[in-house]
Amino acid sequence: MDRRSFLKNSTVGVGATAAAATLAAPAYAQGKRTLTMVTSVPEGFAVFDDAAQNFCDRVGAMTDGQLTIDKKPAGTLVGAFEVFDAVSAGQADVYHSADYYFMGQHPGFAFFTSVPFGMTGPEIMSWYYHNGGHELHTELGSIFNLKSFLCGNTGHQPGGWFNKEINSAADLQGLKFRMPGFGGKALGLTGASVQALPGGEIYQALASGAIDGAEWIGPFADERLGFQEICKFYYTSGFHEPGSALCASFNLEVYESLSDSHKAVVETAAHATHSWNLAQSNANNATALARLKAAGVKVLEFDDSIWEAFGKAAKEAQDGFMDDDLFATIRKSYEDSMASTYSWMSMSDGVFARKRDKFRV
Repeated sequence: MDRRSFLKNSTVGVGATAAAATLAAPAYAQGKRTLTMVTSVPEGFAVFDDAAQNFCDRVGAMTDGQLTIDKKPAGTLVGAFEVFDAVSAGQADVYHSADYYFMGQHPGFAFFTSVPFGMTGPEIMSWYYHNGGHELHTELGSIFNLKSFLCGNTGHQPGGWFNKEINSAADLQGLKFRMPGFGGKALGLTGASVQALPGGEIYQALASGAIDGAEWIGPFADERLGFQEICKFYYTSGFHEPGSALCASFNLEVYESLSDSHKAVVETAAHATHSWNLAQSNANNATALARLKAAGVKVLEFDDSIWEAFGKAAKEAQDGFMDDDLFATIRKSYEDSMASTYSWMSMSDGVFARKRDKFRV
C-alpha cells in the first residue's frame, strides 16, 4: 500500500471545515503573537492536560510573552478526535494529543504514542531524540501538513479497570472495553468488543454500563476521574502502552512562519515537557494507588496465559500494516532502537534495581 494513499483516503479537513467559522487565524498585537491550541481532553485532566498546560506556560515564559499559546480543551472549538483535522487543514495552529488516536490517517502515528510490548518512557526518549524517531515523525507529519514534537509522557499505563476479574483469555470474549491504538486492535483480536472513546467520555460510559471496563493513564490520573467509584478490579501492568508519549503538532505553515528563535523555543519546551510529565506520573502513581487500595479497589496482575494471548494478538495487529513502506520503516527503526537500548538497560538499570531491592539495608 502506498503511504500517500492514507492521505487521499483520510478524513482530513472534514471536522476542521465544520469548525472553520469559530477558529481564528494566529493573532498579532504589538509584535506579539498568539497561537490557538486544540486538545483532546477537557480542562484540568491530570497528567494529559497538565502536559499541554506545561508546554503553553513554558513557551510563554521562554519568549517573555512574545509567543503565547491559547489552549482550547476538547469540545471548546472541536471534538477530542477532531484536533488532527483542524490543525492539518489550517483551522487551528497546534494540537496537543496522543498521536495513536490518528491511526486512521496513517498507522505509523501509533509509534509516536505507544504500541503493545513496546518502549518504556526512557526507551522512547532514546529513540526519538537520538535514534531517528523525531526525523521519522517529521517525515510522517509532513504528509499531513504538520510539524510534530513529543510533548509529554504518561509513563507505563496499567491494564485498566474491570467490573469483574479476568482469570483467563476466555474472560475477554465479548468484553466491552475502552482501549485505543494498536492495543485496542490487539485486544479486539482476543475476542473483546473494543471502543476508542475520548478520555472525557469514559466515566459516563462505565457508569451507564455501555462498557465493562477501560484503561486510561495510571493511578494518579485515574483516581482523579473517579473510576474507582464504578469498577473495583484494577490491573496494574498492561501490555498495550508501556510508555505513552503525547504530542504537540503544529500546522506546518504556521510552524515555518515562526522565527528561528521561536522554533527553538517550541522544540525545547516540548522536550522539557516530555521529561517533566513522565516524572510527574512516576512521582504520583504509587501514593495514588495506595489510596485506591484503601478505598477497596482490588489490585491484580494478568495471568501469564493472558499475556501470551496479548503477545500473539499484538504481533498480528501490527503485521497487518507491513505492506505500507513508511509504516514498515518506522516499525523497524522503533524496534531496532528498543532492542539496542534494552540490551544495555537490562544489564545496568535492570540488574541494579533487582540488587538494590534485595540488598539495600
